[in-house]
Amino acid sequence: EAAPDAAGFQLGVATYSLREFQRGLAIRMIAKLGVTRVSVKDFHLPYTSTPAEITKAVSDFKKAGLTIVSGGNTDLKSNDPADLRKYFVYAQACGMPMLVTAPLHENLGAIEKLAKEFDIQIAIHTHGPEDRNFPTPKVVLDAVKGMDPRMGLCMDVGHSMRGGADVVQEIVNAGPRLLDVHFKDLKDGKVKESQCDVGEGVMPVVAIFKQLQKVGYRGSVNLEYEINSDDPLPGMLHSFGYMKGVLAGLAG
Repeated sequence: EAAPDAAGFQLGVATYSLREFQRGLAIRMIAKLGVTRVSVKDFHLPYTSTPAEITKAVSDFKKAGLTIVSGGNTDLKSNDPADLRKYFVYAQACGMPMLVTAPLHENLGAIEKLAKEFDIQIAIHTHGPEDRNFPTPKVVLDAVKGMDPRMGLCMDVGHSMRGGADVVQEIVNAGPRLLDVHFKDLKDGKVKESQCDVGEGVMPVVAIFKQLQKVGYRGSVNLEYEINSDDPLPGMLHSFGYMKGVLAGLAG
């Protein structure tokens, strides 16, 4: 793990990548990837879990040497504060310092209140041109301007690129509002279905990592591997091999 520390940020994995596998198997697969940070999807730690089930799940991750850096992506599309609160109670019980979310513009005020009350960061995820609410980093940054510093951006580099964003420049634009990064690659920067292993597409991986280092980003860069869902491990290993190679090059 020497290179990621030298870069200031660390590589992690969004467990959405392993959505076809139960938690125990997903954790065993993550252990093979040589990363220690996870962003946990509710499939592996359900919102409906009892306190005992949460304790067990969190302990499963911990025993495998994994640190839960966030939960999500979590749909926060309710205008009812009591409904929104349930997700914060869940995140707190799971020891998640951050929720990666897909909210609405009109409920951001209510979410900000809860973020302050629970001291949980809210990283709004960019979902590209199909997303009516938060397609690009600029839309997120405009929406959270002047809000509590816990309100920020989870830049999904693939979806952001498809939305026309210059992903390297957006790291600069976001500054301390960049709370999380979801990483993927595309053969064609406009086509969702062109996702490929990291290093085989048009994503400027080296430039992105250099810029993250330059701005002093301290969060995680979480691989979100959405293809080959029934057998994702070879492509994930390949992607991490490339990402670690880039980090080693920067450290060298």
